[in-house]
Amino acid sequence: MKKRVLIGLTAFFLLGVVAAGGVAALAWSLFTSPGPFEGETVYILKKGTGLRALSADLEEKGIINNAYVFIFGVRLEEKSGQLQAGEYLIPYAISGRDLMNLFVSGKVIERLITIPEGLQSREIRALVAAAPGLEGEITRPMPEGAFLPESYQYRLGDTRDELLDRMATAMQAAIASITAAHPLPPEIKSEEELVILASIIEKETAIAAERPRVAGVFLNRLRKGMKLQSDPTVVYGITEGSRDLGRLLSRKDLATANDYNTYQMTGLPKGPIANPGVESLQSVVQPEETDYLYFVADGTGGHAFSLTLDEHNANVRKWRKLNKKP
Repeated sequence: MKKRVLIGLTAFFLLGVVAAGGVAALAWSLFTSPGPFEGETVYILKKGTGLRALSADLEEKGIINNAYVFIFGVRLEEKSGQLQAGEYLIPYAISGRDLMNLFVSGKVIERLITIPEGLQSREIRALVAAAPGLEGEITRPMPEGAFLPESYQYRLGDTRDELLDRMATAMQAAIASITAAHPLPPEIKSEEELVILASIIEKETAIAAERPRVAGVFLNRLRKGMKLQSDPTVVYGITEGSRDLGRLLSRKDLATANDYNTYQMTGLPKGPIANPGVESLQSVVQPEETDYLYFVADGTGGHAFSLTLDEHNANVRKWRKLNKKP
């Protein structure tokens, strides 16, 4: 009798093991099978989210087949402590296992912000403040000329100050690379002056091919002790980078002395008037070798360059004629 009972218990135990094995095999099959979601979607795995809460949410959104199956698979793979928070692009019909591996990889969506060349720091501030997915207020100082215009990738949850720190670091790296390859011209005494002149060049022309020639003109004028007479510096002297001028410059503006008005001072202004890009920085150390001393807009988006004041005045008259209202 005892022997029969023992055999029965053993058989029951074995049946239980087989049944459990069958359930586990089914769960693993579901975990590794394609998911039910028909299309791509963006999913945000928030910091501090536990495995149970995550699994329930994924099932509710129709991304996985079953929450308990996902919990089973993640725990079996011993990955529950390796899931990384972030914003993920979830592909079509992803399996629970592949989804787990995606969360473990930390391959989150990279967002992009583009800072155009020649923006003033208050304009960069506005772009960063409005960038979706960034966190926190801007608390760091934003001096003019400190940030490199470029496209920057960032992740959901990055702070605005962190992104601006990267822009400032990129500017310093660009300056270091440029000055390591080419010495500063004799007229430029420091890296700060390099940025100042580059910012003026940036605001004077948007045509990349013109920048070395414009740099050559300004360096010629500095060498000869001539005033730079750059209109954008006059504008900055009025606004101090806090706003757009919103009107044309007047004779009174040109005659009003301040730390930026290069019609009234020799040498460079007090500081940068914008945030110059790499090409404008490069043009200062690799200017076009030219005898030109003057340039003015030619009415086509570029500039007319001249050797003498008489030639320059003739070009100015042409420009005024082109811009004269009918």
